[in-house]
Amino acid sequence: MTTTAQTTPALTDTISYTDDGSSLTFTVGDQQIATYTYRPVDDQYESPRPFFHPLTTLEGDEVTISRPWDHVWHKGLSWALPNVGDHNFWGGATYTRETGYSNLDNNGAMNHEAFTSIEDDRTSITAAESLLWTPQPDESQAAQASVSGQAGAPLIREQRRFAIQLLPTGNAWVLLFETEMSNVSGAEIGIGSPTTEGRDNAGYGGLFWRGPRSFTGGEFRSENGTGADEFMGTRSPWIAFTGQHDVTCRKSSILFVEDQTNPGASNQWFARSSMFACLGSAPFFSEVVPLKEGQPLTYRYAVVIADGALEDQKAAALAGAAKAALDAWA
Repeated sequence: MTTTAQTTPALTDTISYTDDGSSLTFTVGDQQIATYTYRPVDDQYESPRPFFHPLTTLEGDEVTISRPWDHVWHKGLSWALPNVGDHNFWGGATYTRETGYSNLDNNGAMNHEAFTSIEDDRTSITAAESLLWTPQPDESQAAQASVSGQAGAPLIREQRRFAIQLLPTGNAWVLLFETEMSNVSGAEIGIGSPTTEGRDNAGYGGLFWRGPRSFTGGEFRSENGTGADEFMGTRSPWIAFTGQHDVTCRKSSILFVEDQTNPGASNQWFARSSMFACLGSAPFFSEVVPLKEGQPLTYRYAVVIADGALEDQKAAALAGAAKAALDAWA
């Protein structure tokens, strides 16, 4: 077995970013570790929304995939919700109790309005963003939508923040993510999932990650132990996944930590290994959560990208470091 030598950035390396007008790219030393596309050019069927891809370890191994042929609406790491009232902000077909999976022409878009601030102290970069969620335009609105990128009365105004930081524990960095969703539609919106619509154990929707093809068959780990698909729908404050790369033959891990102040925490996790590698927070897995006017919903997570497997106490140590970073993030 051969491996490719890489120079690992040290904690003394600074974090920098560039903005090309449609995406932010973050670099540690000479290694690009994250790109955040905030003006996607995806088809309406894919529910256009900002997403992180590629995400890369400090040693240079890529841990995301975007637009896989089996689910082209999977976009690296993104905040995506499939059942938002009658609307789909996940992409693809919508599952409802009445129709099963059907193409309902209801795929909305999360539209970037502006970065309200980007704070850069060279060891941590925090971006604050305003987004407006709009429904799929009808035929009379289609021409306008093709020009403006959005049409129809807005449903949700979102204030989003995310930060990129190095961690002192392990060869890892952390993405801190916060979303505040406010209902501007004029009526209560129920946020659910295919499971709340009757499909068993399919409660996806939230902060969702899709891993490389080579990660298929990898291992989950949480406070509940280790395993594979049996982690679907389980609850824990943190959960990790380890997979192995083609070419370099190295292992990498991704670890999610949930802020325990989130509504309904600890949420259920959407976890698959055998079909393909994916992991996501799923706060709407088995119960519809109402989004009422004047009562925003706020969710916060930390996502760790680490070189190597997370064996013994390493996962718990990384989870603790990520939790501390999330707690300290004002």
